[in-house]
Amino acid sequence: MMIEDYPTFIDKFLVEIGGTVDLRLNCTLPMQPEAVDLVSAGPDIFAREQWMTPLTLIRWQAMQLAASHDKIELQLVSAFRSVEYQCQLIRRKVAAGQQLSEIFKVSAMPGFSEHHTGRALDLTTPGTPPLSEAFDKTDAFDWLCRNAQLFDFLLSYPRDNTTGISYEPWHWACNVG
Repeated sequence: MMIEDYPTFIDKFLVEIGGTVDLRLNCTLPMQPEAVDLVSAGPDIFAREQWMTPLTLIRWQAMQLAASHDKIELQLVSAFRSVEYQCQLIRRKVAAGQQLSEIFKVSAMPGFSEHHTGRALDLTTPGTPPLSEAFDKTDAFDWLCRNAQLFDFLLSYPRDNTTGISYEPWHWACNVG
């Protein structure tokens, strides 16, 4: 989907799930383009095939290899998500009774997720529940904080960030390509 089409699409989606256009208008995240040039990164920890941009894959594999040389195992939880898939995630949360104000603290609104770009990765390490703040207590997180920038990855949602998204120590985005 082209970023120019996002406002109309997002507004219709928000109304469908019981929200208003104001949610989009007040979103502090930038709109993110949906990647079209993706390559397979192989399976994630749930054996689902994951996709990312070619350059992100190169940087991810290099970072994962460097971590392994330091006896750190980085595991992929998720990568690319289409705008429509992001909608499905949010629909499930609404159906489970979650409030939109709470959902959008932990999940970006469709059209605004870094995962759309094919450059955002959710990571974990063995023995740590995926998508958990407990990840920041691991040697893997410490390693990422010291080394991820060498591979052009940044922690997108640090503690006390101003984006409106809760702290996500597992969410790292490649800032090139």
